[in-house]
Amino acid sequence: MPPLPPAQSIREAAAHTSLETVLSSPVPLVVRGLVAHWPLVAAARRSDAEAVAYLKRFANDALPAIATVAPPEAGGRIFYDASFTGFNFRREQVPLTAALNTLLNYEGQPDAPTIYLGATTCDTWLPGLGAANAVDLGARAPLASIWIGNRSRVPAHQDLPDNLACVAAGRRRFTLFPPEQLANLYIGPLDFTPAGQPVSLVDPLAPDLARFPRFSEAWRHAQVAELGPGDALFIPSMWWHHVEALDAFNVLLNYWWRSTPDYLGAPLNALMLALLSMRDLPPEQRATWQEVFRHYVFEFDAETVAGHIPAHARHVLGELDADKAANLRAHLLKRLQS
Repeated sequence: MPPLPPAQSIREAAAHTSLETVLSSPVPLVVRGLVAHWPLVAAARRSDAEAVAYLKRFANDALPAIATVAPPEAGGRIFYDASFTGFNFRREQVPLTAALNTLLNYEGQPDAPTIYLGATTCDTWLPGLGAANAVDLGARAPLASIWIGNRSRVPAHQDLPDNLACVAAGRRRFTLFPPEQLANLYIGPLDFTPAGQPVSLVDPLAPDLARFPRFSEAWRHAQVAELGPGDALFIPSMWWHHVEALDAFNVLLNYWWRSTPDYLGAPLNALMLALLSMRDLPPEQRATWQEVFRHYVFEFDAETVAGHIPAHARHVLGELDADKAANLRAHLLKRLQS
């Protein structure tokens, strides 16, 4: 088959665009130089060793970090093993300082293993780093995480929260796909995943179009950008993203936040429950439940119940708060255990 054509570039925000506008965008946006003022970025531009020295100033080695380690033959790709019964990496608990030293020691070695510390909470493992390298996200209360490693590739996956990814050291290439490309990305198991989220089984750097023919359609909608230190990318909720760390030492800080309160729970849980209770129903019953979900979930609004149920009697059909959500969760747990 002929090679896929070049993907389109992720749109770059104009210089005058406010960050608030970027963070409200329905599509991905690159912001060049957004965090170029960070001390961490300045240290990384001088050298990897200076970036490591800067990070060590904040490292909390009392609590081991989780390092993902893959052999050289994995080519940096964090993925399943050949038998699809496990993974091509192992996880180790290491002090953050030790991991940073190891990354420096492996620089220049072409056969170095992949070392990848992903989604490490800044406030826990690097207290004070976020305050010294800040970005103003307005009224949002994000979870700030740091990603540290050498050359690696993370398969395309989705995250429920909106995401501002800020490159602090090294270069990263992001390949994004709109949420509606789900069927063309050949997603793996939902409950057996490399890092918690279901991933695309297609390697976008070497797609097997004989095995994954619909990926060529997904690629028509792909958007790609390479970011350097100081650059940032806004990834809207549920956009698929494949991430490559391109250099021998890479650091990325990202900020996640949800548009709804945390107490409302994860939609993936509802999908799992639907698989358990509805997927294997007879077709006519599935169609009935599709209509139920359309009515009560996907097209629900105030008018759905306003005309026939008094506000005080709507229970779960009314507006949920933390207490009502907790009661509903307890009710579900009780029903699942019966």
